[in-house]
Parts: sequence; C-alpha cells; structure tokens
Amino acid sequence: QVQLVESGGGLVQAGGSLRLSCAASGSIFSINAMGWYRKAPGKQRVLVAAITSGGTTNYAYSVKGRFTISRDNAKNTVHLQMNSLKPEDTDVYYCNADLWTVRTTSDDYWGQGTQVTVSS
Repeated sequence: QVQLVESGGGLVQAGGSLRLSCAASGSIFSINAMGWYRKAPGKQRVLVAAITSGGTTNYAYSVKGRFTISRDNAKNTVHLQMNSLKPEDTDVYYCNADLWTVRTTSDDYWGQGTQVTVSS
C-alpha cells in the first residue's frame, strides 16, 4: 500500500560525504513528517534527523553541524546530506514516514534500510 524507496548508501572514507534519499509512494493522503533512523548491531534504533511537512527539523546531537535533512513535499521525498562522515556513523539507516492513508488514521512506515559504512 505504502512504499519507501531508499537510495544513496554505500562505502566512504572518513571525512567524505554521502546523500541519502527516500521517496514515499502509494495510497498517501497526507505526510506529517519524514526522517532517518540508524541502528548498529545489538543496539536500539535511534533518530538521526527528521523533518515535518512544514519544515521543522530535529537532529541527533552527534550529527548536528554535519548532516542536513531536507524535503520535497511535492515528490514526497526526503534527503539526508551527510558530510564529514566518521567511522562511528557506520550503521544501517532506515527511512521513516509518519503519514495518513485515510483521513482518520496515521501510521509509521519504514524503508528496508540502507547500509552506510565509513572507513578510517
């Protein structure tokens, strides 16, 4: 019904950059917010960055000043520009969308995850 398609992950050296993108498609009535989470093996999934449809942003402390989240509401797409990458940024990154498929119910949807690996 709703699908999140991610792209942009990969392998990069420390200090390099990557740009993640996520497009939501399907039976979407309205999107409240979209964002990115990451999860290392054996650890909880945590917020990296999120943005509302109105442009309000929220970042994890560890990425402030290095990552920038942006959105294209017309395309139901969110981007995460990751600069000055560090080995500790290595994780599986998951796209998230909080959206309405009907007028009375909102739900969270998740992408399949994309691997980001930063070598020293």
